[in-house]
Amino acid sequence: MRVKIYDTTLRDGTQGEGVSFSVEDKLLIAAKLDDLGIDYIEGGWPGSNEKDEEFFRRAQSLNLRHARLAAFGSTCHAKNRVEDDANLQALLDAATPVVTIFGKTWDLHVTKALGISLEKNLELIESSVAYLKSKGREVIYDAEHFFDGFAADASYAIETLKAAHRGGADWIILCDTNGGTLTTRLAEIVSEVEAALTVPLGIHTHNDSELAVANALAAVERGARQVQGTINGYGERCGNANLCSVIPALELKLGYETIGRNLLTRLAHLSRHVAELANLPHRNDLPYVGRSAFAHKGGVHVSAVMRDPVTYEHIDPELTGNTRRVLVSDLSGRSNLLYKAAEMGVDLDASEAQSVVRRIKELEHAGFQFEAAEGSVRLMMERASGKCHDLFTLESYTVAVERDREGNFRSEATVRVNLTGHISEASAEGCGPVHALDCALRGALGDAFACLEDLQLTDYKVRVVDSDRATAARVRVLIQTSDGNESWSTVGVSDNILEASWQALSDAVSYKLHKEVEVRCQMPDVSRILNSGSDDVSTNI
Repeated sequence: MRVKIYDTTLRDGTQGEGVSFSVEDKLLIAAKLDDLGIDYIEGGWPGSNEKDEEFFRRAQSLNLRHARLAAFGSTCHAKNRVEDDANLQALLDAATPVVTIFGKTWDLHVTKALGISLEKNLELIESSVAYLKSKGREVIYDAEHFFDGFAADASYAIETLKAAHRGGADWIILCDTNGGTLTTRLAEIVSEVEAALTVPLGIHTHNDSELAVANALAAVERGARQVQGTINGYGERCGNANLCSVIPALELKLGYETIGRNLLTRLAHLSRHVAELANLPHRNDLPYVGRSAFAHKGGVHVSAVMRDPVTYEHIDPELTGNTRRVLVSDLSGRSNLLYKAAEMGVDLDASEAQSVVRRIKELEHAGFQFEAAEGSVRLMMERASGKCHDLFTLESYTVAVERDREGNFRSEATVRVNLTGHISEASAEGCGPVHALDCALRGALGDAFACLEDLQLTDYKVRVVDSDRATAARVRVLIQTSDGNESWSTVGVSDNILEASWQALSDAVSYKLHKEVEVRCQMPDVSRILNSGSDDVSTNI
């Protein structure tokens, strides 16, 4: 059975704290939602702000292949005729094939918020829907606060829906606007409404009781044929029903057709894309699409997953475009390391894996954390295997920072490294001490390793490990590095922030050098090449 998906990320989602999209962002998201197979895309409220009005003007050029664009607004103002109401006219001017309007269902809102009679409210609902239908629009009626209204006066709440039905509404959407209705009661109410009306029903739930997804699914099981929600659950207060959870649950768990399983594999990418445009971190713990959704940390879990993923995975992660991840930490067992070694293409036997496990547990006890530092983990495994050797080791480094009376800073670092018997030294200035250290290291290695030219530090994080020691506390530095083709993270820990930074920086560079050598056992004799003055190292590595 088909369930229509109605996305309101571009309107209701933007009401969430910290969520903001430019017109260009909204156009990009609308195109992506269409590619995903979403049925309805609510673009905004054209009568409320200039941004939404511009969006609807520019959206006319969108070549939507599947989705129908909807403009959102309210029923007619009590003092206006429908023909003269500015809000309704703005909805029509948006030139969308679908118009969604909300009306009051809760008698408290009618008498207190609108200050009109219950009978007048019914007239506004019916006349507003009928007017928009007369203009050739598909009309979706959102019954705002329906479940609270039903609890206060069930008969009047039902009458408001019947008014929309008389006006010709194509859909009636039951809204849990305050997000406070519990799932069992919501399901009962949907069943009562479904028995009282013949018009197709939909559901719009909020997450204030952390039940938005559960409530949406329960409503579908009781007859709702449209689900409204947002990507990543963005929305006011605690958010809306997360379509990234609703869609796979309907498709994979309940057997309903929504966007189709072939398009379901695009879901994780879309989720991350929308988060990026919202300038918000993509939550790792999002079900189905988060990086942690299929991440395994405990050694017992990993051992079982290696035998059969079903032991600790409720679906195949690839069904939603996600991937399985095995984390390495002090909770890891040998299975974790063997899995990671196979994943990374490192030839590691059981005894070598066990030695790495022991070392990781020691380091994590000292403040290291390897879950997000897989570059450092790979280096540890490669070194333990004995099949690859570091191409450089540190002799010494010096870092100086100077501040003059005008507040100007000068940072300089000198690094001496041993390239398998050849000592190389370089000095460099930087924007700060870590930048200077990074530049000096590259300088010391640059003549031998031309591949470091495309290396970029893309993120640098510092976290205090034992804050009770105040400024003497150990710090953990996590660095993310990219060469344009791949990104990797490395970690360092020390009570000296420069030393912690050095550990992470040197691991980042070592990772790149090891990556460039495809067959470890055929690694060139760097000492011979350097001592002969040849360019072969920079040519090959």
